[in-house]
Amino acid sequence: MTGAKRKKKSMLWSKMHTPQCEDIIQWCRRRLPILDWAPHYNLKENLLPDTVSGIMLAVQQVTQGLAFAVLSSVHPVFGLYGSLFPAIIYAIFGMGHHVATGTFALTSLISANAVERIVPQNMQNLTTQSNTSVLGLSDFEMQRIHVAAAVSFLGGVIQVAMFVLQLGSATFVVTEPVISAMTTGAATHVVTSQVKYLLGMKMPYISGPLGFFYIYAYVFENIKSVRLEALLLSLLSIVVLVLVKELNEQFKRKIKVVLPVDLVLIIAASFACYCTNMENTYGLEVVGHIPQGIPSPRAPPMNILSAVITEAFGVALVGYVASLALAQGSAKKFKYSIDDNQEFLAHGLSNIVSSFFFCIPSAAAMGRTAGLYSTGAKTQVACLISCIFVLIVIYAIGPLLYWLPMCVLASIIVVGLKGMLIQFRDLKKYWNVDKIDWGIWVSTYVFTICFAANVGLLFGVVCTIAIVIGRFPRAMTVSIKNMKEMEFKVKTEMDSETLQQVKIISINNPLVFLNAKKFYTDLMNMIQKENACNQPLDDISKCEQNTLLNSLSNGNCNEASQSCPNEKCYLILDCSGFTFFDYSGVSMLVEVYMDCKGRSVDVLLAHCTASLIKAMTYYGNLDSEKPIFFESVSAAISHIHSNKNLSKLSDHSEV
Repeated sequence: MTGAKRKKKSMLWSKMHTPQCEDIIQWCRRRLPILDWAPHYNLKENLLPDTVSGIMLAVQQVTQGLAFAVLSSVHPVFGLYGSLFPAIIYAIFGMGHHVATGTFALTSLISANAVERIVPQNMQNLTTQSNTSVLGLSDFEMQRIHVAAAVSFLGGVIQVAMFVLQLGSATFVVTEPVISAMTTGAATHVVTSQVKYLLGMKMPYISGPLGFFYIYAYVFENIKSVRLEALLLSLLSIVVLVLVKELNEQFKRKIKVVLPVDLVLIIAASFACYCTNMENTYGLEVVGHIPQGIPSPRAPPMNILSAVITEAFGVALVGYVASLALAQGSAKKFKYSIDDNQEFLAHGLSNIVSSFFFCIPSAAAMGRTAGLYSTGAKTQVACLISCIFVLIVIYAIGPLLYWLPMCVLASIIVVGLKGMLIQFRDLKKYWNVDKIDWGIWVSTYVFTICFAANVGLLFGVVCTIAIVIGRFPRAMTVSIKNMKEMEFKVKTEMDSETLQQVKIISINNPLVFLNAKKFYTDLMNMIQKENACNQPLDDISKCEQNTLLNSLSNGNCNEASQSCPNEKCYLILDCSGFTFFDYSGVSMLVEVYMDCKGRSVDVLLAHCTASLIKAMTYYGNLDSEKPIFFESVSAAISHIHSNKNLSKLSDHSEV
């Protein structure tokens, strides 16, 4: 008996732990998203727009790579490598179809702190040009890129560790106002760092607390050292860039290919600088020598990892948060889903692998991602095509960029940050939706300006959690409950046909960033569960009860719509337990309304407070012709009943 039991136990153990072929395939598809979308890639429909987008993206990758490498206090050529390898790795492991990974202003600023602290500028005189060095660069330049690569490596290790610990699910604490304020503050820092190039000034590296203000104090103290030629060329470049990009945006529907003004400006400025010898005649600073080719991979120095751990954490958190926000925005815009933990893995591997090829820390950038939107990119193939053109620049065109003025490059970077800087306009909507979120935005921005992006991010998260903890005990509900279907009985002369098309849901808890996603998930799960449990036998009733489910889900609803094409479905949300909300809660509620509206399901809200009505009306593009806010559930049902009677009368009149 004992042997039989052991044999049976061992068989069960082997069945539980022996991986099946299907399990391995599923795991590979989950961890390598390229295996999921690449086999279904439509060459006929997607290749042309992806190629056009890839060419336009390559221009941005090259210009931003050069500029962000200088921002990271390393040689510009390393920015080109940082525009190549992370994009390839993310295309394999990332889930964002329209996310452009590469060099990033925020991570470059953070890594520059480590570079300037460990290899300061005054060490340049102690090193010499070495012909045996990588790419013929000086030992000073190589020491600097080793520090930046170490930051990238350790930052990637931290991100992969967060993936292993499944911390992607904890990113809900980083709310939209915090991300908006942090990225806006970081963009302000980047603009400030480019001031010395825009004005043609020589300025020492200034960082640390209140370094933002010290930079402008230095500029005003040395205002006489501004080079008029650099200032005029910067102003001309900014005006041309802004004007042409606005025209491209305005007429993008009428023209098939937008004008690559960045590329045109680079060519024109480099040619003019070469012909007039601006470097020697006017003293303008130029990009300088760009070595050809890619060096052999080399491991980052492990002996300095302990010295860059602070910057590595900043790169890991700030880079991931900014990239995840862009990936989630892309998924929401184009109706697909992403895994927050998988994004940790994708960006972590992008930083780790790239660090072996002398790359600075990487992340997704808003300007490049917005460029993919505007040029009609379909998949990550656009990013892979951009890598081909970046390779061409590295091996062939790079030396021609010697004469590119730094003031022109700085102008391109400043204009490219427009998307982040105009987030100041968010203050108005936060004030109208939730004044507490407005206060969080302002305070996070101030902390980011006064200290750094990672400090501002940490402050915003802590401040948000503290405020929510303070608000929950003051809620009118004694206990926080999940949503449940309301048992509603109303004395009305409605027929059973209409009742079967109405779903009434009660929200029994505050809706804030902590539970906004769960609210959406619970709502859909409840509808699916109810329809699965109460399926009638005859076809007509089945159609009536399943129409709402099919409309709200992403499944195929052609059969239901064909059977009952004239059926109208309604979802009533009882907001009597909706004690308070924040911007994320209102955003999710409006998203539910818009999703249902797109699927021919009318959403009605009952027992709404005046503040909720004001916030939703201001935030969302709600249907002004149809009333959606009602004093009670019975009023909402009466409205549905009256609409049904009107539709029947119109049908009889047509007959």
